[in-house]
Formats: sequence, C-alpha cells, structure tokens
Amino acid sequence: MQWKPRALILDLFGDYLRYAGNEVRLADITELLAVFDIEAATVRVNLSRLRKEGWFTTRRVGRETVYTLTPHLLEILNEGRERIFRRRDESWEGRWTMAIYQVPESERAVREQLRKQLAWHGFGQLSPSTWLSPHDLISEVREIAAEYPLAKVDALWCGTGDLEEDRNLAARCWDLEQLGADYQEFIRTYAALDDEAVNASKDGRTALIERMRIIRDFRRFPFRDPHLPLELQPKGWPSSEAYDLFGAIHRQLGPAATEFVSGIIGQPIGQGQEVVA
Repeated sequence: MQWKPRALILDLFGDYLRYAGNEVRLADITELLAVFDIEAATVRVNLSRLRKEGWFTTRRVGRETVYTLTPHLLEILNEGRERIFRRRDESWEGRWTMAIYQVPESERAVREQLRKQLAWHGFGQLSPSTWLSPHDLISEVREIAAEYPLAKVDALWCGTGDLEEDRNLAARCWDLEQLGADYQEFIRTYAALDDEAVNASKDGRTALIERMRIIRDFRRFPFRDPHLPLELQPKGWPSSEAYDLFGAIHRQLGPAATEFVSGIIGQPIGQGQEVVA
C-alpha cells in the first residue's frame, strides 16, 4: 500500500507533533515525510490544501514557515485518537440507541451529513433512515439533531427482549463477516512484529516507518467496528486480539520513533495516549 501524503501528515501530527506544541516548521515536516519517500513539492501542496481547508494556520519565523494546528483539527484528532486508543468493553444492557430521522427530499446534503455523523459515532444502518448503536449515545444523537434543524431526528433507548434477535440486528447493521476477516488479516500481517526485545533495538528511522505503517493499517478499524458487547459478538470475534497486538507494537516502537522525530524537529515530544482496556 502506498503512503498517502495527506493522511501521513495528519498521522504525524496525531502521534507526535501535537505533543510538541501543535506546530512544525515546513522544513522539518518535509524532512519527516522524506523518510517515507514523499517529495518536498508534494508536501507543500498537501499542506497548502490542508491550510485552505482550515486544518492549519501559518506564520513566518524569519525565513521559515510554521504550520500550526487549528482548534478544530485538534478537536478532531482528540476524538479520533480516543476512538483508536480506547477500547469500549461495556456490558450489554439489552438496549439499543436508535436514531430515526426525516429529512425533506430537497435537503439531500443534510441527509448525507446525518449519515456521516451517525457513522462517525459508530452507528450502523438498519434501514435508510434508522440507525442503531449498542451503546448509550442518546446525548450524541441529540447533539447531532441540534446541528441540523431542517431534519427531524428522534432518539430512542429501546430493546427487543430477545438476545438472538439482537444478534441478528447486529449482523444486519454491520458487515461483521468482512470486518472479522480484515481483523484476522491484520493479525496475520503483524503478529511477527510483536517482539519487545527486537523492537527496542531498532534504529529510530525504522521504528518510525513501522509504527506509522501499523497506525495506518489499524486506524480504519475503530471507525468500522461497533464495539459490540460480548453478548452480541460472533463466536471467536478477533477484535480484542487485534487491539492487543496493535497496542503492544505501538508501545514497543514508541521510544525509538519518538526520539527520532524529536531529533528532527529539535524539541521534546510529550507522551501520547496508548491503548487502554
């Protein structure tokens, strides 16, 4: 898989640069992306686009251009990181948060934004206008509803009273078969990299590349996985094994990778979040 410059820039900020003052000099991030064979011109183009989209502000320090995270992007990184690094192993209360919306036919853009917002929060689509989550997200649905006054959004806290029916609902709302297969593929790909002693001895450049690769490959899961309670999970569900593997490798590669990035930007990097149960 090829590196995507835009995603790589955001991942570097998410894992390192946000813990070093939320900003970086253009020369330094260009040097960082060169590690991944991203050319300087490509870096400038992507940073310029991100700035125009409101992700960064810039200022001049002498002859240097400094890119600083906007509060909006920092909020997105905070929420995304929470999703990636915090496992949600809640007990099943036998109830679903159900979001039902009605949108005028003329407001298709509103309908699409509602879908994106609900998916971002981990809801699965049961029918075109009905979405479910196995967690108590009533307040999140109400916040979404407040953002879109042109839509009528109802939030219900409800249940079927039948565990087998609940499992069927989960299978209808999410493609659990494909998600499980992708988790298994991730485990097969990275199992051999889980070696504390070997990872501790790696040089910083290698550690950074490997750590960014596993972040790239893992971060898609938390936004596809509904984090089903144990009672709703298919037999042999591999999410916990994948999370544990990701957390171990990310932690093992952390010191060398962080020291390498710190050396390039010329300042210390604070401690970021690790996977927690």
